[in-house]
Amino acid sequence: MQAKIVLLPGDGIGPEVVAAARSVLNAVARQYGHTFETEEHPIGGAAIDACGNPLPEDTLGACLNADAVLLGAVGGPKWDDPTAKVRPEQGLLGLRKHLGLFANLRPVRPHPELLAASPLKPDRLQGVDLLVVRELTGGIYFGTPRERRTLNGQQSAVDTMHYTESEIERVARLAFETARQRRKKVTSVDKANVLETSRLWRQTVGRVAQDYPDVALETLLVDAAAMHLLTRPASFDVIVTANMFGDILTDEASVLTGSMGNLPSASLGETPNGHGLPRGVYEPIHGSAPDIAGQGIANPIGTILSLAMLLRHSLGLEQEATAVENAVERVLASGYRTADLAAPAQPACKTNEITQAIVQSVTGVPTF
Repeated sequence: MQAKIVLLPGDGIGPEVVAAARSVLNAVARQYGHTFETEEHPIGGAAIDACGNPLPEDTLGACLNADAVLLGAVGGPKWDDPTAKVRPEQGLLGLRKHLGLFANLRPVRPHPELLAASPLKPDRLQGVDLLVVRELTGGIYFGTPRERRTLNGQQSAVDTMHYTESEIERVARLAFETARQRRKKVTSVDKANVLETSRLWRQTVGRVAQDYPDVALETLLVDAAAMHLLTRPASFDVIVTANMFGDILTDEASVLTGSMGNLPSASLGETPNGHGLPRGVYEPIHGSAPDIAGQGIANPIGTILSLAMLLRHSLGLEQEATAVENAVERVLASGYRTADLAAPAQPACKTNEITQAIVQSVTGVPTF
């Protein structure tokens, strides 16, 4: 296969974890005879520093012409001025909007070797294998009006949560189609007891569910879902929810795996790439972690597993995706731990050390 992949290292530890994933991608290319053309472009704070724009035209153009995009992280204290008109996160939100990435898939499956790294008791984590399908281009992050106002002599702010039936329906259908390939259960999360948008959400998801009689539908309020993620996480299969709720719940769900550094994600759109598959942006769910940037200790697993999702969803390379995932499992089983995963008395390895171990496992010559 020949494919074009754009790399967006971004800010903080983004360049380090994207470099790690690039090493794994090169190993996959060598092992399976593929040609992956890669090019790097700035986004977020790095792009603001370079040209004053968190999503430069050259970056956007390259992403629109690529088969898939792998992103590190955006943001950091340097650009955290709440009064700033240009912010790193605008680059990521703009990329999602321009590429039409309407759904974010975040799998949560704790590694058996890392159960002790989670604050939850190991028995609560047995059998946990869930997928959150988060609506990505609607809701309160994109609704208008969105502004500051002066009212009766004081500052006020307005954000608008807005959804249409079609926006809800397309992400709901993706959730039900995905559940058919899993354990055939969808949990729809909303706040229908308070929000009108959530009442439309619940009504639309219920209508879509009628087309999938083989898939069970459960509805939960977001506060109850947040509680059940910690008290009965194994009961979930596919969770579908609105943009802001999904943002919060997936960060909460990261504690099930022991570290946010372990979790990948895929943001998919309806526009096919050159292979007839969804063009997507793939990224770990962790932030830019500026406190450890440049120290060589970042956990690259979330980014490497995001690469596996890229191979699967945008390139259709199931064997190669599974090989990367299995390599990560073997390396963790052999005892490799970055600082965020290591027990208090356990030695921690560097980013390049765990990356090299995964590369060697992919190519079939592990040294452990």
